Amino acid sequence: MSQKIKADLAVIGAGSGGLSVAAGAAQLGLKVVLFEKGEMGGDCLNYGCVPSKALIAAASAAHEARHSTHLGVTSTGVAVDFAKVMAHVSATIATIAPVDSQERFEGLGVRVIREPARFVDARTLASESVRVKARKIVVATGSRALIPPIPGLETIAHLTNETVFELKALPQRLIVLGGGPIGVELGQAFRRLGSEVVIIEAEDILGREDPAAAKVVVEQLRADGVELLAGHKAVRVEAGPTIILTHRDQEIRVSGSHLLIAVGRKPSLEGLDLERAGIAYDRAGIKTDRSLRSSNRRVFAVGDAAGRGQFTHLAGAHASLVVRRALFALPVNADALQVPRVTYCDPEIAAIGLGEAEARKQHGADVRVQTLEVSENDRAQAEGDTRGFGKLVTTAKGKVLGVTLVGRHAGDQIHLWSLALSAGLRLSQLTGMIAPYPTRGEIGKRLAGQFYTPALFSDRTRRLVSILKRFA
Repeated sequence: MSQKIKADLAVIGAGSGGLSVAAGAAQLGLKVVLFEKGEMGGDCLNYGCVPSKALIAAASAAHEARHSTHLGVTSTGVAVDFAKVMAHVSATIATIAPVDSQERFEGLGVRVIREPARFVDARTLASESVRVKARKIVVATGSRALIPPIPGLETIAHLTNETVFELKALPQRLIVLGGGPIGVELGQAFRRLGSEVVIIEAEDILGREDPAAAKVVVEQLRADGVELLAGHKAVRVEAGPTIILTHRDQEIRVSGSHLLIAVGRKPSLEGLDLERAGIAYDRAGIKTDRSLRSSNRRVFAVGDAAGRGQFTHLAGAHASLVVRRALFALPVNADALQVPRVTYCDPEIAAIGLGEAEARKQHGADVRVQTLEVSENDRAQAEGDTRGFGKLVTTAKGKVLGVTLVGRHAGDQIHLWSLALSAGLRLSQLTGMIAPYPTRGEIGKRLAGQFYTPALFSDRTRRLVSILKRFA
């Protein structure tokens, strides 16, 4: 017989979103039950953000060691110990894991059930050992790698982000299927660690990003020795592994030692029996309103399961909204969230809001664009790395519509613009701040300042100054 439990809140999924909701509710004194069928910490800690950035750090160290002659530093005999690289990846996960551990959450008062859960009815969840009736339920099951329906793939051993970090030996020749953020990040990292790498993409490499920004990264990938096959469609997979591609009516065969699938992700909703709870969903995820509530008013969805974007930081933001709405009955609007994104390749691409092309479609002639090359930044010159640019997209009156940054540590520089869009800051407020010199972050202030340059140094302003100087 299953144990019957009554709870204020039940959460399915112990990733970023689910853990944040559970922790917030428990610390407010509510009775919380948390279900997790896999690893605590979810995809980000175990298979995504954390291990990939640890791997990228090792790859970057190897790359810097080999390519610092322009700074007067020459290294010889650079060697990569792949076992130690993977030990660093594992150690990083282990160091962060206690924050997401079952022990910590049980210490907060959360009842943690390490079993898969499913809906029995509109407000009841069941697992192998328990049956939970809750006032509110949050689905935070995340997403998993999408495996495309390519003939032959089901019979060939392949890697995904969930298995690539289990490798014991460096791949000799890695085929990466997918030229989006995951494929580019991991492909570049393995190339810098010593693998031959081929990235295959049916459309454009990093096609979601500003084309000029993607071009900067593509040039670096080629300089690193990554083979890029953009506009190539995979039609069949054979033993080897070998992928058969079509490009301009030609058939191409690409063989390697390992195959990594990185064509996207799909929400993990299988086995939840959402229909029994009257929860509407589609391929993108659970359908939610702006308060993140599903078609079942007692059930909310956050993170990848909500189909509004697949970012760990977005899941955390969703969790905050759900706590405010479900527990305090406060109005919230998930549609209004300004969500930055970063691709952690080298150089990095960071963006928020509308890109130039999308802005022109929505706002037409009202769009103004300011661009600043990284080569105009003194810190970049001092570091000998001037790749990239910053692009600010505004209306004619200076309302910020979006920003794209490409360059070293671009992800650390997008914070200013995330605040600007979230808080509705005026460009004049950004130009009024003092940016420490010399930092790459000065690019943000200079982009804002450029908006005012035409008016500041116009003939009208010069005439005004010529009059005012007589009274100064």
